[in-house]
Amino acid sequence: TAAAARLTTVLSKMIEFDRGDARRIQHFLKVYAFASQLGRMEGLPAREQEILEITAILHDIGIHPAEARYGKQNGKLQEQEGPAPARRLLEEAGGFDASFVDRVCFLIGHHHTYTGVDGRDWQLLLEADFLVNAYEDNLPVDAIRTFRDKVFRSRSGIKLLNTQFGLE
Repeated sequence: TAAAARLTTVLSKMIEFDRGDARRIQHFLKVYAFASQLGRMEGLPAREQEILEITAILHDIGIHPAEARYGKQNGKLQEQEGPAPARRLLEEAGGFDASFVDRVCFLIGHHHTYTGVDGRDWQLLLEADFLVNAYEDNLPVDAIRTFRDKVFRSRSGIKLLNTQFGLE
């Protein structure tokens, strides 16, 4: 399908963007896998599912630009520096309409913002990223429970988190 071809192109371009940074490539691939699963479990419509999956692939694209510009990266700098290279990558990939690109860039610019969440795509992106970060950062169980109780909203995300970490 056209969506599958677009996804393959974006994956290839993002792997190339993060060339030499195996840790970050592994990270976004895991976030993509969880986001894809969560979207399917939640029954997202095709366009929203594609937005979620493409955003999951690109969500940390601001890390390298932030490091180059500021010598550091944190959640806010990732949000600030991510939308511009994401927009360029999506335009190079082709096949995406303006409102699609705008939504992906908005989500990248808010993927560390837990307030004002205005759609299931944003919510599931936050949940998928945390499912991976909690493991990669070896977070203590209390921190995982607290984040779950404060941020997670989807039944599927809560179920996956509880299953992954053997909670409840």
